[in-house]
Amino acid sequence: MEINLVGEALKFMILGMGVVFLFLTIMVFALKAQAILIAKYFTKPKQENSDSKQWKSKQTDNKNTIAAISAAIVYHNQ
Repeated sequence: MEINLVGEALKFMILGMGVVFLFLTIMVFALKAQAILIAKYFTKPKQENSDSKQWKSKQTDNKNTIAAISAAIVYHNQ
Protein backbone atom coordinates (compact mmCIF):
# COMPACT_ATOMS: atom_id res chain seq x y z
CA MET A 1 0.00 0.00 0.00
CA GLU A 2 1.66 3.14 -1.23
CA ILE A 3 0.53 6.53 0.07
CA ASN A 4 1.41 9.62 -1.93
CA LEU A 5 2.03 12.16 0.82
CA VAL A 6 2.63 15.03 -1.58
CA GLY A 7 -0.72 14.43 -3.29
CA GLU A 8 -2.51 14.22 0.05
CA ALA A 9 -0.83 17.42 1.21
CA LEU A 10 -1.90 19.23 -1.96
CA LYS A 11 -5.50 18.05 -1.49
CA PHE A 12 -5.56 19.30 2.11
CA MET A 13 -3.95 22.59 1.10
CA ILE A 14 -6.52 23.22 -1.63
CA LEU A 15 -9.36 22.22 0.67
CA GLY A 16 -8.12 24.50 3.46
CA MET A 17 -7.54 27.47 1.17
CA GLY A 18 -10.96 26.97 -0.40
CA VAL A 19 -12.68 26.94 2.99
CA VAL A 20 -10.86 30.12 4.06
CA PHE A 21 -11.66 31.86 0.78
CA LEU A 22 -15.32 30.88 1.03
CA PHE A 23 -15.53 32.09 4.64
CA LEU A 24 -13.92 35.43 3.82
CA THR A 25 -16.22 35.94 0.83
CA ILE A 26 -19.30 35.25 2.95
CA MET A 27 -17.97 37.57 5.68
CA VAL A 28 -17.48 40.44 3.20
CA PHE A 29 -21.06 40.14 1.96
CA ALA A 30 -22.40 39.85 5.51
CA LEU A 31 -20.55 42.99 6.60
CA LYS A 32 -21.79 44.91 3.56
CA ALA A 33 -25.37 43.85 4.34
CA GLN A 34 -24.88 44.85 7.98
CA ALA A 35 -23.58 48.28 6.94
CA ILE A 36 -26.61 48.83 4.72
CA LEU A 37 -29.01 47.83 7.50
CA ILE A 38 -27.30 50.01 10.08
CA ALA A 39 -27.25 52.99 7.72
CA LYS A 40 -30.94 52.50 6.96
CA TYR A 41 -32.33 52.01 10.47
CA PHE A 42 -29.84 53.59 12.87
CA THR A 43 -28.85 56.92 11.34
CA LYS A 44 -28.70 59.90 13.66
CA PRO A 45 -30.95 62.80 12.74
CA LYS A 46 -29.02 65.84 11.61
CA GLN A 47 -29.25 68.75 13.99
CA GLU A 48 -29.78 72.15 12.51
CA ASN A 49 -27.55 74.48 14.52
CA SER A 50 -27.07 78.06 13.56
CA ASP A 51 -23.53 79.23 12.96
CA SER A 52 -23.84 81.96 15.57
CA LYS A 53 -24.59 79.47 18.36
CA GLN A 54 -21.63 77.33 17.36
CA TRP A 55 -19.36 80.38 17.17
CA LYS A 56 -20.42 81.61 20.62
CA SER A 57 -19.87 78.21 22.19
CA LYS A 58 -16.42 77.97 20.60
CA GLN A 59 -15.50 81.42 21.92
CA THR A 60 -16.71 80.48 25.41
CA ASP A 61 -14.75 77.22 25.26
CA ASN A 62 -11.64 79.12 24.18
CA LYS A 63 -11.99 81.63 27.02
CA ASN A 64 -12.44 78.84 29.56
CA THR A 65 -9.45 76.96 28.14
CA ILE A 66 -7.25 80.06 28.26
CA ALA A 67 -8.30 80.73 31.85
CA ALA A 68 -7.56 77.15 32.88
CA ILE A 69 -4.14 77.18 31.22
CA SER A 70 -3.28 80.53 32.78
CA ALA A 71 -4.29 79.30 36.23
CA ALA A 72 -2.19 76.15 35.79
CA ILE A 73 0.87 78.17 34.75
CA VAL A 74 0.49 80.52 37.73
CA TYR A 75 0.07 77.58 40.10
CA HIS A 76 3.08 75.78 38.64
CA ASN A 77 5.34 78.85 38.89
CA GLN A 78 4.58 79.35 42.60
